[in-house]
Amino acid sequence: MHVKQVSVFLENKSGRLADVTRVLGSNDIDITALTIADTAEFGILRLIVDNPDKAVEVLRKNNFSVDITEVIAIRVDNKPGGLSVALNHLQNNNIGIEYMYSYLGNTKDGKAIIIIRVEDIEGTVKILKDNGIEIVYADEI
Repeated sequence: MHVKQVSVFLENKSGRLADVTRVLGSNDIDITALTIADTAEFGILRLIVDNPDKAVEVLRKNNFSVDITEVIAIRVDNKPGGLSVALNHLQNNNIGIEYMYSYLGNTKDGKAIIIIRVEDIEGTVKILKDNGIEIVYADEI
């Protein structure tokens, strides 16, 4: 299974991010990656957590607007040019990246983990695998 990402839609008000992290923490949900995109009126907090289904449940119970999205996690060399190897394969196959961010959790063998959102998950995974890029699955995160 690919990685489930939790997206939380937040009003641009002081303390809303702290509220989300408090709810997750008090329910023993660990955040391993996150990114925030904002506009003048709201923000989108995207999270990788150790229990996405429980995260959605507890956040909704606390009146947060939440969605779940499938994303791809890949392992790349943590050195100059390491990420470009994978991105070149996507470019060569005309695959656009909607957004991406790095994973904060445990890594192995000096590799970094990158979270990528694309339109065609399965097609992109096949291209990456065919080109020797290691896919990281949900049970590894």
